[in-house]
Amino acid sequence: MIALDEIDHALLRALGQDATQSAGALGRELGLSQPATWRRIRRLQEAGIITGRKLELDAGKLGFGVTVFLGIRLATKGRVSLEDFERAVSAIPEVQTVEHILGMYDYRLRVTARDIADFERVLRRRVMTLPGVGSVDANVLLSEERRPGPLG
Repeated sequence: MIALDEIDHALLRALGQDATQSAGALGRELGLSQPATWRRIRRLQEAGIITGRKLELDAGKLGFGVTVFLGIRLATKGRVSLEDFERAVSAIPEVQTVEHILGMYDYRLRVTARDIADFERVLRRRVMTLPGVGSVDANVLLSEERRPGPLG
């Protein structure tokens, strides 16, 4: 693990706001030269602190107006392996995230659909037919607010 200074933290915050910024633009914002900024970014990547840059799409503008979080309880964990369930659920294109969790549910899924009827189709034909599914609890997303993480 590498030691991070204030400039590293400021750099991570700036990249968290807009990961498309050039090293030159970031350097101007932080009072560094472009090469010094680039070296810091490379160091953070090599240390595994920066693991990639992510493209965010507006699902609503792409015609996917409904997001539902599903809590999945597996029926009997011994009869179906977790890997089989994870492989099958990951093949469903409407499933955006698959989280193996501890607590009331075994898995939490984020599912996007065009509308409620489309979600019902995904639920009945794809999710409920997955190996090992015991029960499903659904929560429809009404709104979402982006909150800064621990670096913000």
